[in-house]
Amino acid sequence: MKACPLCQLRYPEESVTCFVDGSTLGQIPDPRVGTVLAGRYELEGVLGEGGMATVYRARHRLRGSACAVKVLARELADNAVVRERFRREAKTGQKLAHPNIIEIFDQGETGDGSLYMVMELLEGCALSELLERERKLPIERALPLFIQIARALARAHDLEVIHRDLKPENIFITRERDGSEWVKLLDFGIARSMQDSRLTGTGEVFGTPQYMAPERITSTEAGAASDLYAVGVIMFELLTGQLPFDASDISGFFMKHLKEPPPSLRALEPSCPEVVEQLVFELLAKDPAARPVDAHRLHADLMKLAGAIGVRPPLEVTEAPPLEAEPIPSLPPVDLDHWSRRIALFRRMLERSSSGAPALPAQAEQLAKLERLLRESLDLRAASFALQHELEQRVSRGREGRQRFGHAVDALGLDVSRARDELKSALAAAALVAAEVERLREAARQVHREVIVWEGRSGFEEPWPELVAAYRAAADAVEVWLGARRRGQLAEGEVEAKRTEVQDLEYQVQQLREALAKHEENTDHACQQCQAQVTEASLRVQGLEAQLLEEASRFCAPLRQRPELVELFQQLEGGGTSRAAGAS
Repeated sequence: MKACPLCQLRYPEESVTCFVDGSTLGQIPDPRVGTVLAGRYELEGVLGEGGMATVYRARHRLRGSACAVKVLARELADNAVVRERFRREAKTGQKLAHPNIIEIFDQGETGDGSLYMVMELLEGCALSELLERERKLPIERALPLFIQIARALARAHDLEVIHRDLKPENIFITRERDGSEWVKLLDFGIARSMQDSRLTGTGEVFGTPQYMAPERITSTEAGAASDLYAVGVIMFELLTGQLPFDASDISGFFMKHLKEPPPSLRALEPSCPEVVEQLVFELLAKDPAARPVDAHRLHADLMKLAGAIGVRPPLEVTEAPPLEAEPIPSLPPVDLDHWSRRIALFRRMLERSSSGAPALPAQAEQLAKLERLLRESLDLRAASFALQHELEQRVSRGREGRQRFGHAVDALGLDVSRARDELKSALAAAALVAAEVERLREAARQVHREVIVWEGRSGFEEPWPELVAAYRAAADAVEVWLGARRRGQLAEGEVEAKRTEVQDLEYQVQQLREALAKHEENTDHACQQCQAQVTEASLRVQGLEAQLLEEASRFCAPLRQRPELVELFQQLEGGGTSRAAGAS
């Protein structure tokens, strides 16, 4: 793909000069820049490039809002595993729909077979960059960040999505209008649904060793508690300026996560309150069951800490801001208005050239063809934008539905978290009573041995007082044992009641998940049908604009050297600039 260095008009590879100003065309470094993806997203420039994908700054043509478009590298487009992980990141981001998780607006496939996703455009920096600049943060600044991380994880875990690679690089910090810092979790590319293990092969370990929970190292079936462990590592790092475990290689990190207790947080940062250290150590427990029961509980603990140390928690936003809905706009001036002005100038060129000179039948025929192509383009573009408007309405309805399900899941998730906490307490109490029952059983057994001894000595020939004492001691021991056993049965009953409550609530959440999945399926189906029509219309517009470009070049070529047309060509150059003309 080539472009004019002056007007930025794009041309096919075989073109040499620009019909507008006669400039020699140059190669475009990234041929995607300046094009319109899926008929809706105009790619304006490159934001970042990596080995797997390129991220572009883009603008939604219908709403006019800025966004970011991530396009999978073409060389990876045929890799089934990479494609599935990319698709999963897009679908997961769409489904979660939480203010503290980067929002994915759209996803699909480019004309050359690469995958893309459309995301909200964030301004700020990753938490890793913040750490590089400031080394560590005071608890007053760090705590609101972790409250938001807990909120995001609670939504993800409620929908059975485990991030699996939580680290400072995947936590983005933006600034709100009031100056407060806002968290966005990024990169769910290796996130795993608890109901889907297709991408996890035997022996595969995904993630970053510095932040991996012990169970992540030994099993691919690690659950939501592994994300909470990563939060503990990040909290330790953010508050002290160093990781809890350091090693020279991956295996060294693995061994320390598995075997070594974390160092004292307050020894490294004395200003940190003891309750914060206790929470971090709980998050870093080797046994997942010893960590907070879920992210809702972590959020509650963090909110309690905020109140205890006088930190104002961030406001809880219940829904993402609405999309910028606009009426169907007029056709974008960057394309068709410029072509209308150009064709008007072509008509004047033809009139001026024909005055007192032989007729130019080829140019007249080309001008008529240009006018016909422009009318077809205008009609088709109007139809395309009407289709886009319908598609945007379907997208908005899908987004609103996700938010409704998200609110319902949040409410039930809090109930599940409470029930899990109560079950955990009931299990702990039952374990204590069970230990007491076992101790008293052993005590009764010891006393009973005395009974056997004195029964043997007396042979039931004489009622020895020692035998009486042994019987009384045994009766007392068994009675105490019986009382403990009854308490144990009550504790076991409480455990079963709490377990049943958790199961009932989890069933209700599962019903919501299934309803959300059905909603997503219906939304995808409706949007795909409309998107196919938008894409088809866009390709037809692109074909018409290519013909406009070709015919305009043919029209201008024999006229450029005519002295009577110099003024009109100057007007063409002054009024024909367009950075995206010819793109669709």
